[in-house]
Amino acid sequence: MYAQSENKKLKFPKGFLWGASTSAHQVEGGLNNNWTEWEKENAGRLAKEAGKKWKKWQQEKFPEMFEKENYISGRACDHYNRYEEDFDIAKELGHNAHRFSIEWSRIEPEEGKFDEKEIEHYRKVILALKERGMEPFVTLWHWTEPVWFNEKGGWTNKKSQEYFLRFVEKIVNSLKSNVRFWIVVNEPNVGLGFGYFKGSQPPAKKGLFNFLRAYFNLFSVYKKSYKIIHSISSNANVGFAHSFAPYESDIIWPVGKLIVLMGEYFSKYFVKKNKGYFDFVGCNYYLRHRVSLKKNELSVGDINDLNWEIYPKGIYDTLMKIKKYNLPVYITENGLADADDSRRKKFIVEHLKYVHKAISEDVDVCGYLHWSLLDNYEFPDVRGFWPRFGLVEVDYKTLERKIRSSALEYAKICKNNEIEVD
Repeated sequence: MYAQSENKKLKFPKGFLWGASTSAHQVEGGLNNNWTEWEKENAGRLAKEAGKKWKKWQQEKFPEMFEKENYISGRACDHYNRYEEDFDIAKELGHNAHRFSIEWSRIEPEEGKFDEKEIEHYRKVILALKERGMEPFVTLWHWTEPVWFNEKGGWTNKKSQEYFLRFVEKIVNSLKSNVRFWIVVNEPNVGLGFGYFKGSQPPAKKGLFNFLRAYFNLFSVYKKSYKIIHSISSNANVGFAHSFAPYESDIIWPVGKLIVLMGEYFSKYFVKKNKGYFDFVGCNYYLRHRVSLKKNELSVGDINDLNWEIYPKGIYDTLMKIKKYNLPVYITENGLADADDSRRKKFIVEHLKYVHKAISEDVDVCGYLHWSLLDNYEFPDVRGFWPRFGLVEVDYKTLERKIRSSALEYAKICKNNEIEVD
């Protein structure tokens, strides 16, 4: 149906959505939430620990990782004030969709007290997208929470569900007329894994017991949010953005097989147990997990600046497993840290080749949102500003935006709804 033509162009389905993603804490700046407090307290420690955490070539290439300021989000990209400028760039690049998050701590800075001016701000953000012909994908929880919520125990508190549902109900009632796609939660397995199990990022409530309490509260509140959103908005499409990754192991059978099965079971538990409570699947894909007793030797061309393996086929393998849900799929995140922009064009094209292959095998992929529109504060496991994921380069001192060469190549794909292959 979407076969390769003689001129080696692969066409995507009519109406396919193209764009990029961001999250509030990573780009907006000027925040006061559970992360901003933690960053100030831990930035010095994180800078000192960089030498142990990252490889020598990374330390030499990104010496800013040893600076305290790298770990304090501060004004970030000042997207809060410059969103129209950034959306103009996205429109210029041919995007017809954009994913962003609403910062809970702005909306409800004090428990039970909603800031109508901030709700109006996000209404303007949404209208700015629609005026530029871009479909908004609105994320409600992208790992950050109000300070008061954290002081009450965060997701370990049995009343956390009640607090979050109050926020969800307020936002959806306020913005429903201009939003079709609601992403309730982003990567719960990753966010809670680092924040509650490993304890290496906010809220740093380390331990299995805390993790399980948090996980099942978030798990339960997702279903309730799904029902509430549908009760408020008849045209809503409700889902989540989940981190998917294939697992592989070369450890002797059956140990290796058991490790793979356990990894895949945990990573997909949230999806499996919420079946029937999502209208689409939001797929975040970055890499595969390789479990091995051998030293992992990858050539320079096969890794990004975070030392992650670049493995395009993994997105196809992931999509083929998602196929069983028989629902529309949106790639809600896919990208790489690539400061010199030497690998991003190939990365995008190679991954889209496999997305196209999955579509040709009847996976209903309806859109691709690259991570990220802008360079930003990379907060999984608190990496800070040095990893550069943006289609648009940001000078953090002057806040100047500069469109990368790969973004122009991606723009051709967006505008033509096709990729050109060798």
